[in-house]
Amino acid sequence: MLTQYIQAAMRHATYEILSNGTFYGEIPGLQGVWANEGALEACREELQSVLEDWIIYRLANNLAIPAVDGVELHVTRAA
Repeated sequence: MLTQYIQAAMRHATYEILSNGTFYGEIPGLQGVWANEGALEACREELQSVLEDWIIYRLANNLAIPAVDGVELHVTRAA
């Protein structure tokens, strides 16, 4: 399920070239998930890494994670 979520979120990523020649990428709807790198592929890789860290942080802090394309992540706490 985690891989499906990451793949779905990455399909929504948008990229642009900034005036300084670097690439900026973000995933709309996922606040704070963005990256800025010198090459498009490096930006994509960094964006995915940021997304993974964002998911781990939100899970660890019991924060909501919005569904993406119908894919949801839920945490079940052990008793």
